Amino acid sequence: MFEIKIDDARYWKNCVESIVSLVDEGTFNISKEGIMLKAMDPSGISMVSFSMPSKAFSKYDVEKPSAVGLNIDNLSKILATARDGEQLLMKDSGNKLAIEFIGQNNSRRRYKLPILDVKKESDKEPKIAFESLVEMKGDYLKNILKDANLLSTYIGFKTDKNAFMVVAKGDAGELEEEHEGNTDVLKKLEVTKASSATFNLEYLDRIISACPVDSSVSLSLKSEEPIKVNYKIGDAELSYFLAPYMEN
Repeated sequence: MFEIKIDDARYWKNCVESIVSLVDEGTFNISKEGIMLKAMDPSGISMVSFSMPSKAFSKYDVEKPSAVGLNIDNLSKILATARDGEQLLMKDSGNKLAIEFIGQNNSRRRYKLPILDVKKESDKEPKIAFESLVEMKGDYLKNILKDANLLSTYIGFKTDKNAFMVVAKGDAGELEEEHEGNTDVLKKLEVTKASSATFNLEYLDRIISACPVDSSVSLSLKSEEPIKVNYKIGDAELSYFLAPYMEN
């Protein structure tokens, strides 16, 4: 049994959008410490790891750990109806998740979603000894991806001791962009070994879509290995892995 309340329903909507950008169903593991979800996208080339501590909620009553499998696409559509100033209450109701929006005038709007038996082994994060760490603001990375999208469907990231480089090539032309460390763009650049890898732009766009523009986003890289992307939405922490594009 659990009953969870958050004062800003739109904040939880934003959190769920960071998950549904990659996966359409998954299992929220609800414990006394908080809520967690790990899931692979249907293609199997990316995964999301979401965690939100209990302190982020204004009410957090959890009697025992629960695994709540949901159609996250349907959940996201319901949360998209959140209005200014509404609170959100979630609790288990038999084999359904009860969702209640509470307005400032104490108006109430209720939904129920079936709890699914998402039969899938627990997804484990890949263990990678990353060689480079790049940290920048979310809006900078979104602009970089926007520039690359003009010319290509893939984007290459390269690092050396002093610089972070972006490369995009397509029939329409080529883009090369370079940023040195300790600038307004790069908040952090740590390189133990030069790294280079190429990734699918559509997936990176989906991964970054929910990142607040003023939030820091970090990219962990190793040559020809999956990239790890981290950022926060308030107290919620997001980690994504995306497999590299390998040219034949």
